[in-house]
Amino acid sequence: MSLDALRDQIPDYAKDIRLNLGSLMNETVLSDQQKLGCFLASALAARNSTVTTAIAAEVSGKLSDDATTAAKAAAAIMAMNNVYYRATHLMSAGDYATMPAKLRMNVIGNPGVEKVDFELWSIAVSAINGCGMCLDSHEKIVRKAGLSSEQVQAALRIGAAVQAAAAVLDGEAALT
Repeated sequence: MSLDALRDQIPDYAKDIRLNLGSLMNETVLSDQQKLGCFLASALAARNSTVTTAIAAEVSGKLSDDATTAAKAAAAIMAMNNVYYRATHLMSAGDYATMPAKLRMNVIGNPGVEKVDFELWSIAVSAINGCGMCLDSHEKIVRKAGLSSEQVQAALRIGAAVQAAAAVLDGEAALT
């Protein structure tokens, strides 16, 4: 299944999601690796098999094996970190936020691709998972590395559109 096939499955009431997926795949403010990695990491974070399958097929052969693995790793590590850091931020007892996480996060230090790309993918996933602490942390890193606010916004837009596609398809599946 391709991105076009995925877009064809999105009902007319969600036409904006369909259109956004197409325009975001043609986004030029990000490198192809940054853009496609955002799509793949976001699809995995969105947890819908149809969306994940379609986007994985779309990026296949366009991302290197290392970039594919790193995008998957970004989705995986942020699934853990977003839960942990969001919880420590939401708890009123402040001592949790000062305690070391004691969770293995080695992939963040050595993701196998340019660190800025991995961090950008982590932003898209953190947006889907709703972790403000992680969004702030990763955004500071990519901005310090030279990415613009427009590039960060593009990653956020990709995450939002992919998550919306997953939500629509999940909702439709629940109705049948």
